[in-house]
Parts: sequence; structure tokens; C-alpha cells
Amino acid sequence: MSNYKKVVPIANAILAEHNMCNYCLGRLFAKRLHLSSNKLLGKRLQRSDSAGSCYICKDLFSCINDFLGLMLAASAGYQYASFSVGTMIKPSIVDRDDYIRSHYKLKGVDGIKTDVAKELAKTFSKKTKKSVDHIDPDITMVLNLKKKDKSCEIRSKSITVYGRYIKTQRGFPQKQKPCNNCHGQGCRACNHHGIAEFDSVEGVISRFIFGCFGNSTAKFTWIGGEDDSSLVLGSGRPFFVKIKNPSRRVLDTSDTGNGPVTVTDLRLVPKSPTVPIRFSSIVRLHVSTVPVSQSIGSYDLRKLKNLTKEPATFYDKSGKRYERAIFSLKYRKTSTNTFTLLVHVQGGLPVKRFVTGDEFTLGVSQILDVPCTCTRFDILDVTMP
Repeated sequence: MSNYKKVVPIANAILAEHNMCNYCLGRLFAKRLHLSSNKLLGKRLQRSDSAGSCYICKDLFSCINDFLGLMLAASAGYQYASFSVGTMIKPSIVDRDDYIRSHYKLKGVDGIKTDVAKELAKTFSKKTKKSVDHIDPDITMVLNLKKKDKSCEIRSKSITVYGRYIKTQRGFPQKQKPCNNCHGQGCRACNHHGIAEFDSVEGVISRFIFGCFGNSTAKFTWIGGEDDSSLVLGSGRPFFVKIKNPSRRVLDTSDTGNGPVTVTDLRLVPKSPTVPIRFSSIVRLHVSTVPVSQSIGSYDLRKLKNLTKEPATFYDKSGKRYERAIFSLKYRKTSTNTFTLLVHVQGGLPVKRFVTGDEFTLGVSQILDVPCTCTRFDILDVTMP
């Protein structure tokens, strides 16, 4: 006796008690018969034209084309090559489906939610020529079929961009203040970006990012930092930015700014770093004695060379201990009470505290035995593996 002949009595028993659409009836036996089309199998198993709505789905499958229209409209503004589909349906539909499968002891059958999503994905793929990807899709469409007013929400896979920035204007902060209205969460006032102004390094890069990838939010990972008054020169400071929910997925580097901040070396990367990245910086520090009436001689400055012999050791507010290497150091006296330092240091060294000696075991002030302060510092280059 063939498998098909074995399922016919079960299908007849179900149909004797309940109206079934071809999709739901075929789904109950398709895997058992190793068939791919629930609709065609259901049509074959029907005893006669069904009168009334389907007991399980209440003719949800008859609205597939309407749902397809929602999906096409929602995804129209997105660039994508792959997609997946999720659905939210009424609990009562799921309950009736569970009852039929349990009552008639039907094992290994896809649930109604899975099948609705599968049918929508197949129809959408055929219409758009895009591929279904359940693991890592460019966009995920979630259809809410529970309410009278059906809807489709799009979730777009994040994109991560690596780049460097050069800052040639002082008084320009690295980080942007969040929107006052939503405190960075995203709202209508800030066009859902989380920032309302663009008067910082982060703001300049964000403006470019939003223009390139569409309305989205951006999360930055900075490779080091600097003061508002600092310049960032050389090849620039590296950064990573994760773009959440982008509507476009192509990086256009034709306009990366020519004002106080220039962005270079932009490229797409798999993800932002999950562990701290090792880097080093060449920094020029402008140092003054405190008080300014305190003079310092060239002979005294020679002691600064000793700072390269051992790692600089310092502590944070919690008392945690850190070490950072001083690879090289050069000095130049500029007046009776000022001098500049050109240092190549391991990333993460707080250079202003390195000068004052605050929570340092050995800083500039300690080794000179003269209180000093860093009036300004510039980043001349940043390198990383």
C-alpha cells in the first residue's frame, strides 16, 4: 500500500469534520509524501470543492497576493540581495492547527506560522528574483497578520565601515552630543538618528554615513581620542562605525568632506572589533611649567630621555593599574618655561596626565621635579596592525 493511499483515509476523516483549504490540507501530509507543493497535494486530496472557510487558517492563504503587496511596498526603499520572512498570526489559528495535528496524530508537520512564512517567501522570491536566506539575510520582513490592518516591518542587517579621519581645525570635538529630545535613542526631532547636530568629528562622519546608507543610526568605535583643541594629522585616526538598519548597502566614497574633517580609507568590513585594538600614536605636546614664572633649563630636560627606559605606569579612579610603553621621545625648549615633546607612545596613554603626573608612578613633572601642565597636544599619526 503506497504512502499516498495511507494518508487518504486520514484526510477524508479530517474533511468529514472540518473544511480545509488546499494549503492547510496539503501541508498536513506533504513531508510524509516528500512533496514540495502543499497546494497541489491538498487539491488532490479534496473530496469536493470546499464550502465555507478553512477551519485552521480562516482562508489566510487566499490573501497571499495582498500580503505580497505589503512586502513589496515595505521593501521598495531598500537595497538587498537576500531576505527572510517572519509572521505574527492570531493565536487562535495556531491553536486550531495544533489541535488537528494532535488529534489525528500527525507528526513532523510544519506549523501554520512556518508554512505561511514559507509560502510568502516563495511568492516574494519569484516576484523579485531575490534569494531566501534564513541564516544571514540582508533584510528581514516581519508581517503582522494578527490585526485587521495588516502590516509589514523591515529589519535591515547592519553594515560596518572602517575608515580614518584627519582633523585640521581646533575647537572641533571628536564625539557628538546626543539629541536633547531622545537622548540618543532616535526620534522624529533628530530624524531617528540619535543626534540632531553635526558639529563634531562624529557628526561629520555621521552626515556622510546617513547620506550614503539612508536613514539609520550609527555606533562608533574609536581607536583612541583627542581633545577638542587637538589636530589629527598624518594618515588620520582609525575608526569603525556600525550602521544600524541601513536602507542602502553600497559604499559611495565620492564625497567624504573637505572641511575641518576629511574622511579617508573608507571600506566595508565584516564587523566592529570586539576586543581592544592595539595601536600607537605619535603625539606633539606643548608643555608649560606651573606657575609660569618657574623656569626650566636645557640640562633638566635631558632627564626626559629616562622616560623611555620603562613603561609608563598609571592608575584609574578604581585603582586599576595600567602600563603603556614610551617608544621614543624628543624635546625642544621653546622659552624659559615652555617646551615641546614629540613622543611615540603605545595607545591608551593619557598624555595630559602623563605630563602632570596625576596617578602616575613616573611622569614628566616627577622626573623633572618641576610641576608641568600640557597646554595642548596634536596627533601627528596613528598606526595599528
